[in-house]
Amino acid sequence: MTLDETFKAKVWTQESTGAWHFVTLPADLSKRIRVLTTGQRKPFGSFHVKARTGLSSWETSLFHDTKRQAFLLPVKADVRRKEKIKLGDMIEVSVTLAL
Repeated sequence: MTLDETFKAKVWTQESTGAWHFVTLPADLSKRIRVLTTGQRKPFGSFHVKARTGLSSWETSLFHDTKRQAFLLPVKADVRRKEKIKLGDMIEVSVTLAL
């Protein structure tokens, strides 16, 4: 089974993570992923995905954030450069999970 979802989210960074930039998955999508990946997640509640925005795609992991009760998707620096994504931009992102 494969889950392929597209959503819009704002790019943000957490001061303690330095250069790491993220988007937060919508709450309803996060809940579905959490249910579908029960027993399959790695440390820190992570789960491997393929992501894409604009013409760029990359492989990464989603991380569950207990404070937000949502999964976070890291947006790699090379993707941000290629797509001219800046902190605070609203971007459209697709994630694909192979279950």
